[in-house]
Amino acid sequence: MKDAVKVMQKFDDIKKFVQGVMSEKRFAHTMGVAEEASRLAGIWDVNPEKAYLAGLIHDVAKELPYSDAKRIIESSGLLDDGDAFPDSVALHGFMAAHIAKTKLNITDEDVLNAARYHTTGRVGMSVLEKIIYVADFTEQGRPYPQAKEVREISERDLDAAVLREADHVIKFIIDSGRVLCTTTVEVRNSFLNNSKRG
Repeated sequence: MKDAVKVMQKFDDIKKFVQGVMSEKRFAHTMGVAEEASRLAGIWDVNPEKAYLAGLIHDVAKELPYSDAKRIIESSGLLDDGDAFPDSVALHGFMAAHIAKTKLNITDEDVLNAARYHTTGRVGMSVLEKIIYVADFTEQGRPYPQAKEVREISERDLDAAVLREADHVIKFIIDSGRVLCTTTVEVRNSFLNNSKRG
């Protein structure tokens, strides 16, 4: 019982920190992701507390100015040589993991990676990483029909949900005239190849 109380206190402290660095709308989305991640964790045999925590921290850097995030990331050596992110949409996941580790004392690498790659995905994602990637797209506050489609798929085939989401994201970015992160293309191709082999 004492351990459960400590976990709840930790979540409350983290929730207060997160709420303090983002807008009301972004915080509502964050809570939606945490709840959806916890729900999916129950379906896919992942610790729901870890999923909730990853959902809670995933956007903690979303409203940090891009120039600040880029400077911190580059000076900290947090990007691998192969990581090339054209804008803050991808960069904020790496920054979220950095803040979670340095300011919130979160050391679980699976939780940190789930936040780190929640927008781009990556080849070789853990089940928790897939859950956060999908939950960010499908939480109940998302109004678009694609969210409902991916949410329904995620309840029966998590890999198929990741693939379908990647398809939607890539199409949206191309239609928006924005630079496409190559990591997302690699994720899409990897999951597509795996689905064909299955």
